[in-house]
Amino acid sequence: MKSTNQYTSNVLAFDVVDVSKRLVVLVYGLLAYAIGCFGLFWLILGAGAFAPVGLSDWQAESVWTGLLANTGLISLFAVQHTVMAREKFKKWLSQFLPEAAERSTFMLMSGVVTCIIMYFWQSLPGVVWQVQNQIGMCAIYTAYVAGILYLLLATFVTNHFELMGLRQVYLYFRNIPYTPLAFTNKYMYRYSRHPMMLGMLILLWSVPTMTVTRLVLSVLFTLYTMVGIYFEERDLIKNFGATYQKYKQQIATFIPGIY
Repeated sequence: MKSTNQYTSNVLAFDVVDVSKRLVVLVYGLLAYAIGCFGLFWLILGAGAFAPVGLSDWQAESVWTGLLANTGLISLFAVQHTVMAREKFKKWLSQFLPEAAERSTFMLMSGVVTCIIMYFWQSLPGVVWQVQNQIGMCAIYTAYVAGILYLLLATFVTNHFELMGLRQVYLYFRNIPYTPLAFTNKYMYRYSRHPMMLGMLILLWSVPTMTVTRLVLSVLFTLYTMVGIYFEERDLIKNFGATYQKYKQQIATFIPGIY
């Protein structure tokens, strides 16, 4: 009887530890989602001059130093996104964290790095353009809002919760085996391979008053987007093979007939 009771006690203790571990991963995923979204919306609002950019007390002594610092910040963003998206890094990370937390970790670091960029971004003197006509301003802000909505809608078409790591940690918490999602080309993905990036580019450039500070932000993020597409499509070809190859040949990168 004593042996039976001890076995039952051990099983219950193991269950408590297992549930606690899965709960911690779920909370970690929710926290990572919140931080990742905070960084993303700071970037979105900062690009549109609705949120402050460059809050750090340190400011470059010259324009060239400021440009160099800003380029370094975007490079940090590019390295984080590129390295953490590689399979080798994911396998290395799985030695320390459950596989279900991998995407959440990517979201967490993306949010942290984006906040670093927005906080330390260097102000540069000058205004490139300034639209004061009411109709022109309305048109530009309409494009800005459209870019945000297009970006967000695209995340839900592909499965927002999978993209942000929430589906993975939820399945892990429920102790349900993870199953990868099938390739999809619904809605805007029937015309554009990268609608999320297109939405980001639209909102980055839809600014009625484009200061040099925000111009550099837009230019550097645009350059990163073009480089990021190369690496992302290389991974998509690895994951989906001929299916994505055919899709790539038929569908434009951003806008049919243009690019």
